[in-house]
Amino acid sequence: MSRIDIVRPHQRSRQDVQAAVDRLACSLGGQFGVCHRWDGDTLAFERSGVRGRIAVSDHEVRVTAELGLLMGAMKPLIEREIVRYLDEHLA
Repeated sequence: MSRIDIVRPHQRSRQDVQAAVDRLACSLGGQFGVCHRWDGDTLAFERSGVRGRIAVSDHEVRVTAELGLLMGAMKPLIEREIVRYLDEHLA
């Protein structure tokens, strides 16, 4: 199983970052059938082949995910897209 672990600093309010993360989760839910739920400051998400969490703190966002065999082959692409989204929406 492949694992993703990405940490990005931010200088926004926690509420702004949570809103950006929520928009991402809703978009992914509509496009790819990703289910998500908030547990405090952490958003858990899941779909066939992927399970992960996005933790929001005062100064950083941490994305962790476990990829199944098929999704593991796409790990570099998935990581690039996560980094692109975080850089674009947290800058």
